[in-house]
Amino acid sequence: MTDTAASGNVPTVLVVAVALIDTDGRILIAQRPEGKQLAGLWEFPGGKVEPGERPEQALIRELKEELGIDVKEACLAPFVFTSHGYEKFHLLMPLYLCRRWSGTVVAKEHSALAWVKPGKLLDYPMPPADEPLVAWLRDLI
Repeated sequence: MTDTAASGNVPTVLVVAVALIDTDGRILIAQRPEGKQLAGLWEFPGGKVEPGERPEQALIRELKEELGIDVKEACLAPFVFTSHGYEKFHLLMPLYLCRRWSGTVVAKEHSALAWVKPGKLLDYPMPPADEPLVAWLRDLI
């Protein structure tokens, strides 16, 4: 982290993410595509919260855009959050759990998708902000 990031002179970006959990207890992770920041790393699906949007609304929108699935707000359970300073911004990211959705999960914006048991998530390289979430999922799911 640079002195600028450490002093708080960078914007805070609110991003929401979800751990989709299938009937076998596996969690969906998605690989960031080439051309995007942190390309090739694996992440929990989600995205930026737009102005005027609630986090749950943003997550429902992002899941439709990225994975082609429909999720009802009642099926999103707030779980834990991460706070991480990158060089040009500070990321605040709540992680939700979701076990129910409609539609078939399809990689619309990612290079690949993987359904992974919580204990195997660390086998996939992730952005620094996502890594602390893995311990929570491994220990509590």
